[in-house]
Amino acid sequence: MTSLTKQTYLQNRKTKVFVADAGSTDGTQDLALSFRDRLDVEVIPGGLPSVGRNAGARLADGPYVLFIDADMEFHDDTLIARAVERMRDQQLHCITTNIWCEGGNAMDQTLYLGNNISQWFSQFISPFSTGMFMLFDRTRFWELGGFHEQALFAEDYLLSKKVSTGRFAIVPGGAYTTNRRFTKMGHLKMMRLFIWTALNTWNEKHFLKDQKYWEA
Repeated sequence: MTSLTKQTYLQNRKTKVFVADAGSTDGTQDLALSFRDRLDVEVIPGGLPSVGRNAGARLADGPYVLFIDADMEFHDDTLIARAVERMRDQQLHCITTNIWCEGGNAMDQTLYLGNNISQWFSQFISPFSTGMFMLFDRTRFWELGGFHEQALFAEDYLLSKKVSTGRFAIVPGGAYTTNRRFTKMGHLKMMRLFIWTALNTWNEKHFLKDQKYWEA
């Protein structure tokens, strides 16, 4: 959350930051609340990502809602501000950015590069945004039904593909994550899951089945 405190958009203290906690026992709540002197933070009950994300969106009262994962870092202090400005100026429904793996090996970097390329092409076919950085027009978010709370994985893609191609964009720059998921699941398993999910784009039942994603 340290990089959030440096975001120019959040420094006016008017933006609420909700942290959805799924019963963690590693001090997540205390850590999040320790930023209250710099951010307007509130910890709320979570669960699966779709449940926690929807819970935060229900409490939001601004025109836009930004979903990010807990391990994301921002090197560009203007990233959120630029995303909101583009969302407003172009009247977009959803906007994302490139995702990079900080400190990862060559394979990690290659797979995230592939993810970013796929995301770029998705602008013209079926929008693909990961929940690592997903800025939504709040009204349109609920019109689309929010995140599917029965989805056991890829709830972000299940929602973003409903966005019209003309109302989706990728803001230049990027957000940074870790290689935690690759380390636990392995590169080949993650690649197979990504490809199999792409092949089941229009098969909603695929997203409701346990793919052992959260066991890693």
